[in-house]
Amino acid sequence: MPKLDLEKAPRKTGSIYPEPYGAMMKGRSSLRLGALGGLTQFGANLVTLEPGALSSLRHWHRAEDEFVMVTQGECVLVEDAGETLMRAGDCAAFPAGRADGHHFINRSTAEARFLVVGSKAASETATYSDVDLVLHVDHGTARYTYKDGSDWTGPRTAKGEDA
Repeated sequence: MPKLDLEKAPRKTGSIYPEPYGAMMKGRSSLRLGALGGLTQFGANLVTLEPGALSSLRHWHRAEDEFVMVTQGECVLVEDAGETLMRAGDCAAFPAGRADGHHFINRSTAEARFLVVGSKAASETATYSDVDLVLHVDHGTARYTYKDGSDWTGPRTAKGEDA
């Protein structure tokens, strides 16, 4: 395989999250390097976070491993146990099935980038730690539910009612 031309990589901005969560991903984009190279067994994305941007909602995967390496700038890794400052060269690994939600926040004044590599399970469930939301992916088709398994129709109030 020849050297990948990053200028030709598919670029994704934002997320597939339903609102209001999708709007929270402003300032996040990724180059789909695995797709560019024709990879099918794992994904590889170079994520860019503008100052103040989030990588995702805090989440964990049931079936997919994730590996992250910061390549430029700095960002804060947020997990259940707290926060860790990550700088260029720092790495983190998130084994499948470990119920410890994580995400990255760029609290600096400069752009930050990290490489994320993850397995591609045919069926996957991602649970979002801080909101009542679960993503189910089955052979490329995504749907959202609440944590109780009922279909997602929008954010719930503190009493469990739709907002």
